[in-house]
Amino acid sequence: MINFYGYFRSSSAYRARIALNLKGLSYQFTSIHLRKDGGQQKKPAYLSVNPQGLVPTLEDGDFRVGQSLAIIEWLDETHPEPPLLPADANERAKVRAFAQIVACDIHPLQNLRVLDYLQANFGQDQQGLNRWCQHWISEGLNACEALLEQQALGRFAFGTTPTLADICLVPQVFSAQRFGVNLAGLPRVNAVVEHCNALPAFAKAHPSVQPDAE
Repeated sequence: MINFYGYFRSSSAYRARIALNLKGLSYQFTSIHLRKDGGQQKKPAYLSVNPQGLVPTLEDGDFRVGQSLAIIEWLDETHPEPPLLPADANERAKVRAFAQIVACDIHPLQNLRVLDYLQANFGQDQQGLNRWCQHWISEGLNACEALLEQQALGRFAFGTTPTLADICLVPQVFSAQRFGVNLAGLPRVNAVVEHCNALPAFAKAHPSVQPDAE
């Protein structure tokens, strides 16, 4: 049985939940509350699981791995159906590049530990933190929109089935909505997210329906 450590509102954990659901895999969930008790991810009990003190972490027997993209690619390699990356090397690279805009460029700048640091060391109030997030999320999603405009119009970001690109995009748009980002100028992004959210694997992964949702 897979054990999955996460937090309902973490977009990284959200990505991994979508992938688990698309693969049809059941798992045992352990909630790591990022605010409670000063942040349960900072406690020795969880640091012994993930020394970086971040969610998610996946365990399968003696195997343990953090970082959502590594988790998703491991799932794709160990449970190949349905595939989450295209078979063609060029298309696979495009999907990875799109996903990394979210996971490597947008998400780290809205991460809780970054926002806490801005608040503690640079005196930013919530309004300032929101402006920071709105700027970086908008910049990244505008790039995503431009890349989607280069693709044939379809229900998913790339191809005719969900890929790593969709898995990363949907949670990022959820975060954008949390921070009050104006998404009106992103028709392709919005259309992909709307279609994905109608699918059971995505709907089941939504933060609002997780066991630790608040």
